[in-house]
Amino acid sequence: MRTPQIGRLYLQCDPYENIDGWSDERIWQELQIRLASEGWKLTEGPILQKGVTGMRSYVVEPMQYGRLFLAGDSAHIVPPTGAKGLNLAVADVQVMARGLKQFYATGSQDLLNKYSQTCLRRVWKVQRFSWWMTSMLHRFPDENPFDRRRQLAELDYVTSSPAAAKTLAENYVGLPMDDTYLDM
Repeated sequence: MRTPQIGRLYLQCDPYENIDGWSDERIWQELQIRLASEGWKLTEGPILQKGVTGMRSYVVEPMQYGRLFLAGDSAHIVPPTGAKGLNLAVADVQVMARGLKQFYATGSQDLLNKYSQTCLRRVWKVQRFSWWMTSMLHRFPDENPFDRRRQLAELDYVTSSPAAAKTLAENYVGLPMDDTYLDM
């Protein structure tokens, strides 16, 4: 949710599909089908933004070159499925800020020299989570019956196992930002 009244929702479509083929009416119809739940109705309103978003991933390693530090989308891209892009960027900046604070307070470059290594631990965990969410929640053109059944089994496991639900929740709401990532 962006606000109590505004949300951002995604519908899977072909990444080469023309957005003009998705009228507001068609979008609401598809959302009503997908979000139908007994005793609840999706409230329709104006659609503020439409676009076709590619499901891509990318990581730059290392995330620094000398005194040039990369953070956020300049260093890594994750698909929107896991909703982790902004959180990951903020984590990068937090690690960088601690390094800069140490440098300007003491002259030590220890934390700055570990910036890339520290950030990449989190980046790769988030990449893994985003890939897992994408593969669990999206259909693929080359999907076969075996893959579809495996996907359904994964969804069943996540919705029926307290351990799986806890793992999903931990990754979705955010990995801890503690000394595990900051003091390597």
